[in-house]
Amino acid sequence: MSNFIQLHFLTAFPAANLNRDDTGAPKTVMFGGATRLRISSQSLKRAWRTSEVFSEQLKKHIGIRTCRIATEAAKIMMDGGVDQKTAVKWAAEIANKLGKAKKDKDSSSLVNTETEQLVHISPEEMEKVRVLAKRLSEEKREPTEEELAIFQNKNHAVDIALFGRMLASSPKFNVEAACQVAHAIGVSASVIEDDFFTAIDDLKQEADDAGAGHLGETAFGSAVFYNYICLDFDLLVKNLDGDEPLAKKAVIALVEAALTTPPTGKQNSFGSRGYALWALAEKGEFQPRSLAAAVCHPISGNNMISDAITRLETFRENLNSVYGQQTAFRKFDVTKPSGSMSELLEFVGQ
Repeated sequence: MSNFIQLHFLTAFPAANLNRDDTGAPKTVMFGGATRLRISSQSLKRAWRTSEVFSEQLKKHIGIRTCRIATEAAKIMMDGGVDQKTAVKWAAEIANKLGKAKKDKDSSSLVNTETEQLVHISPEEMEKVRVLAKRLSEEKREPTEEELAIFQNKNHAVDIALFGRMLASSPKFNVEAACQVAHAIGVSASVIEDDFFTAIDDLKQEADDAGAGHLGETAFGSAVFYNYICLDFDLLVKNLDGDEPLAKKAVIALVEAALTTPPTGKQNSFGSRGYALWALAEKGEFQPRSLAAAVCHPISGNNMISDAITRLETFRENLNSVYGQQTAFRKFDVTKPSGSMSELLEFVGQ
């Protein structure tokens, strides 16, 4: 059996639009017969892997997700004296090994060095690209088939080890995600509202007209979100080539980022920055399970946060009782207050 770490937490946001759909409105989901606000797992993972917590605690172990890997190689070759058309041609060969290179009518355009898909590579793999580009510029030659083998199975990029990697062109270098992230959902029914706003032209004279310089509207909503993360620690260690100390650092960084770093959508408009108000971490070999069913019936009233905490903790106890599970856990509750972030991080990192 694998060793699983599960994290359940509640975060409250008043007026916010952290994660938008194709119309610009906050994403939603129908659950328990009611429309809830939703934050997608992709949005959450992006916020965490690019957070200051990750960059400070994991430093050189964070990968790069871009379509411009070979573009960087082309620029290095051009800086080394290779003409642009030739540099683009050689870099396009690299791009085609990473994915599928884009095609532009202008053969010297850097567009030809971009891949059609975003490619997630480790720092070691990116360094291989840079070293190769420098070598080609010095030796003034195109890359060999052997040199174009950029991907490697040995992987010390923590975000790839946590969230996985899918390479359609090189499936043997795919990485199975050690961490599963649920879409965060509101514990209550929510209504999407529209904020009609105006902007005043500072140089406009009263004699011109009484109207605003700009009119617009933006959608928003508010909710207390239930978040759930499930981490297979044994798979994480395997993905990191057996580096257990790095895996433990990754777990701590992930949990801290999840509890303190919301997505950045519309932050300047709404200032929707929030820490988790309640969090519960579990460890064990039992089959993981979300506690989302505890809030299937939408919560209403003036004690939404405390009611959500009560429901989640009671539901967890009921599950453990019915299934005969004994789970090690730590929790904190800002509303009381009880427990602490430091205790919870120490628990998940042991």
